[in-house]
Amino acid sequence: MEPFARFVAMSRMAAGKHILIVDEDREARAALAGHLEHHGFRVTAAASGVAMQRALERARIDLVILDLHPGEDGARVTRSLRAGGDLPFIILARRDDAVDRIVGLEMGADDYLTKPVNPRELLARMRNILRRSGGASAIPAARTRVYRFGGWQLDVVTRELSCPEGRPPAPLRNAEFRVLSSLLAHGNRVVARSKLIELARGRDAGPFDRSIDVRISRLRQILGDDARGPRIIKTVHGEGYVIGVLVERA
Repeated sequence: MEPFARFVAMSRMAAGKHILIVDEDREARAALAGHLEHHGFRVTAAASGVAMQRALERARIDLVILDLHPGEDGARVTRSLRAGGDLPFIILARRDDAVDRIVGLEMGADDYLTKPVNPRELLARMRNILRRSGGASAIPAARTRVYRFGGWQLDVVTRELSCPEGRPPAPLRNAEFRVLSSLLAHGNRVVARSKLIELARGRDAGPFDRSIDVRISRLRQILGDDARGPRIIKTVHGEGYVIGVLVERA
C-alpha cells in the first residue's frame, strides 16, 4: 500500500474512535492526548480511577490507555475495567518488570508497554487492538457487576461463580473467567473463536490453537452443560460461541 493510501486508511480507522487516557500526570495526559488527536482520535482524559469510572459512564469509549503509577492500586483499576465487558485497554508502566507484565495481562490487559513509549509503536498497537475488538465498546464497561444466566450468577469483581440451589461457589481459573465473562458481556451475541483464543492464551496464540476447546469444555462441566447438546454455552460452527440462555445484568 502506498504511504498516502496507508495514511488515509489509518485516519479512517481513527475517525470516531474515542480513547480514554488515565494518568495522574497532567502534562503527560495533555501530551498524549494531543498526539492522539493529531492522528484523528477523539480523546478524553482522567486523572484517577474514580474519574475514569465517571468518564466510562458518560460516554462510549473504544479503548483505554492506563498509566499505572507506583503506589496506585492497579489491580483494583484493571478489575473495574474488566468488570463490565470487553472494553480493550493498554497498560503503560514505569518499570519493565516481567512479573508486573504477566500480572497485568492476566488481569485482562490487551497490551502492556513500558515508558518511555515510542509514539509510533503505541499507535500501531492501538490500531491492532481496535481492529481486533471491532466494536466491543458497544457494551459499556464498569456498569455491570453481576450476570445472571440459567440459574447461575457471576460476580465479575469477586470473580465468584455462584451455583444454583445455594451450593458453594464453583472455582474458575483466570482464563476461564475471562472467557465466560466475555461471553456474558456479549449477551446472546456470538463471540468469535479468535477473540476467545486471545482471552484464553494471549496475543501470541495461533488461529488453530485448541486451548479454547479445553476452556469451553471445562466451563460446560462446571455449569453442568451437556457437551452433546449444550444449553448454556452453544457452539456456532465456523464462527465461535454464544450464551444460549437469557443473560441478566445487575
